[in-house]
Amino acid sequence: MASAAAAAARGRGRLCCSSFFVLADLAFCYCLIAACLCVCGCDGAAAATFGFDIHHRSSDPVRAMLGGAGEDELPERGSPGYYAAMAHRDRLVHGRRLAAADDRAPITFDAGNATYRLKAFGFLHYANVSIGTPSLSFLVALDTGSDLFWIPCDCISCVRGLRLPDGQEIDFNIYSPDASSSSTVVPCSGSCRKQFKCSATYNQCPYQVVYVSNGTSSTGILVEDVLHMTTDSNQSKVVTAQITFGCGRIQTGSFLEGGAPNGLFGLGMNNVSVPSLLAKDGLAANSFSMCFGHDGIGRISFGGKGSSNQGETPFIVNQSHPSYNITVTQVIVGEEIRDLEFSAIFDSGTSFTYLNDPAYTLISKTFDSSVQEKRHLSDSTIPFEYCYNISTNRSLSHVPVLNLTMKGGDSFHVTEPVELIPVLGGYVYCLAVVKSGNVNIIGQNFMTGYRVVFDRERMVLGWKPSNCYEVNDASMLPVDPKNTTPIAPVAFNPEATSSSGNGNNSAVPPPVFSYSWHLHPSTCVLITLVFPFLAIF
Repeated sequence: MASAAAAAARGRGRLCCSSFFVLADLAFCYCLIAACLCVCGCDGAAAATFGFDIHHRSSDPVRAMLGGAGEDELPERGSPGYYAAMAHRDRLVHGRRLAAADDRAPITFDAGNATYRLKAFGFLHYANVSIGTPSLSFLVALDTGSDLFWIPCDCISCVRGLRLPDGQEIDFNIYSPDASSSSTVVPCSGSCRKQFKCSATYNQCPYQVVYVSNGTSSTGILVEDVLHMTTDSNQSKVVTAQITFGCGRIQTGSFLEGGAPNGLFGLGMNNVSVPSLLAKDGLAANSFSMCFGHDGIGRISFGGKGSSNQGETPFIVNQSHPSYNITVTQVIVGEEIRDLEFSAIFDSGTSFTYLNDPAYTLISKTFDSSVQEKRHLSDSTIPFEYCYNISTNRSLSHVPVLNLTMKGGDSFHVTEPVELIPVLGGYVYCLAVVKSGNVNIIGQNFMTGYRVVFDRERMVLGWKPSNCYEVNDASMLPVDPKNTTPIAPVAFNPEATSSSGNGNNSAVPPPVFSYSWHLHPSTCVLITLVFPFLAIF
C-alpha cells in the first residue's frame, strides 16, 4: 500500500511537473505567436495618433468643387492631354529645376487637335479641416514644400467662393478671430518681434509668405485656436489641439485664381508647421504619415512613426533648407541590378517622378532593354519618353519591376512604374518618369499604394504597403472609397491657377494592382486576448 501510494504520488508529481512544463511551453508559444503577429502584421500604434482624410485633386468631390474655378476644366483624366497638363504643371511648380526646355512653351493635346497655354490646376491633395469654437470647416491644400498653415480670415483680398460649371455657387467659410471663443491673437512678443519686426502699437504678430509662383503670397496675422481632428482607431474620437496658424487677410496671385482657394496646410520641417507645433505641445510625436490610395482617397496621421517592419532610410540633413531629401544607392530594373547613388526629394505635391542624368538615362535605358513590346513613336501629346504599344487583351503583369535600394539597404518597390494611356488605334504604356533639369523628385505616382512616414524626430523616411482603409474613420467628404473611380496623378501647388484643355478621349481602364494584407491594431488586441484560451484548452 505504501509503495503504491508512493508510486501514485510520484506519478502525480510527474503529472504536475509535466503539466507545468506543457503550460509553460504553451504560454511561451502564445507569447511568441502574439509577438510575431503584432510585429509582422500591426502598424505599431502604441501611441495615439490622429488626423484626417485626404483627397486627391481629381477625386470626385474635390473635382466637383474646384473643377470650375478656372477658365476651363481639366482634360479628362487618363487622356494624353491630362498627363501632358500635369507634367506641365509640375514644371511650373518647380521652375527651371525640372524644365529641360522653355517651360513657357504651349502644350499640344489630343494628337494636335488643339493647343492651350496652361494656367493653374491647384494643389495635389486636399483635406477638410475644422477650426475654432464653434468649428468652421476649410478645404485646405496640403503642401510638404512649405511650412505655415493659413486660412482666409477677415478678408481684404481672398476667394470667398466658387462658381461651378453648372452655375451653382459654393460659399467658402471665412475665419474671424472675433467669432471664435477659443481664439487668441498672437501678440507682438519678443520672438515675434525678432522674426517679423512687428509693431508694439498694434500688438499683433504679422506674417507674409511669398511662394515661387510670380506674385503669389499670403499676408496676415498669426492667431491661436483649436484644430479638431479624429483619432486613428476603430472607435474614433474627436481631439482638439491648440495651434498657431495664419489669419490670411490678403492673398495674391494664383491664390485668387483657384490655387488653394480655401487655405494652405504646410507640412514642411520648419518649427511653424503643424507637426512641429503638435510635438512642441506634447500632443504627438514629431512625425506624420500620408497614405496614398489607388482611388484618390487617403489619410494623413500625426504622431504615427510607422511600424517596426517598415522600410526606412535617413533624410539628408540640410540645416539652411531642410527638406525630405533621401539617398538612393542602387536601382533594380527587371533582372538588372545597377549601383547608382543619387539624392532625391520625396514630394507628395508633385504628380510624377522626375530624374536627371545619370539616373534618368540608366533607369530608362535599362527599362527599355527589358521590355518586350515595340517602342511607341515619339508623341508630343504624351510627356513620357519611353512608351510602348500594347494590345487591348494583354495585361501589364509582364512589365519590368522597378526597385530603388535606399541608403541603409531597404528596398522601395515601385508598385506603379507605368501609366496606361489611350492613343489613336489602341493603348500605350509609359514609364512614368520624366527627365528633369537639375533635381531628382520622387513624385506621388511612385508613392501610391504606400503609407509614407515622415519621421522628423529620428530624421528618417519610412514606407509600408497599405490600402489606406485599415482605419475605420468616416470620410469628411461624401465619398465611398469602394465606389470611387480610380484616378491618375495630378499636380496642384501654390503656383497653379486654372486649367485648360478638352476631354475628347475616353477614360483609361487602369492596371490592376494587389494590396498587401496586414492586421489592424484592434485585430492584434483580439488575437492577444483569444490566444491564452486556445493555449489553455
